[in-house]
Amino acid sequence: MHGDLQVLGRAVKQAQYRQHRALEGGLSAIGATLAQWDALRAISRSPGASARELAAATFQSEQAFGTLAGRLVAQGWIERRPGRGRRIEHHLTPSGEQILDAGHKVADEVLARCYTALSDADRGTLLALLQRLIAEDA
Repeated sequence: MHGDLQVLGRAVKQAQYRQHRALEGGLSAIGATLAQWDALRAISRSPGASARELAAATFQSEQAFGTLAGRLVAQGWIERRPGRGRRIEHHLTPSGEQILDAGHKVADEVLARCYTALSDADRGTLLALLQRLIAEDA
């Protein structure tokens, strides 16, 4: 049984790696990386969020997210604003919104190619199964 589980785990990782590489390649055409675009998505979903919240949402350490956010500020894609107490809030700029929108278009095209071998029903089943696994961790 453990061999089958290891094969399954590796297959999930291979699919994720392929998707990651394809997204990196597509996003480079708009001048962004996957980590940058993911951070913009997280900020868009939670305007005013702290670095701690955004680090968790993007699967990064707070230190790594802080470094990334500094680069996003330098590119003019986000703003950091003081919040209550010592909290620093993160917000998209109009330029960041443009990169985010362009990234959505790229991601839609890339992901359509990544999952073209699966029917709509198969994609729905895969999503449901993955959501069930994720729910067990919550």
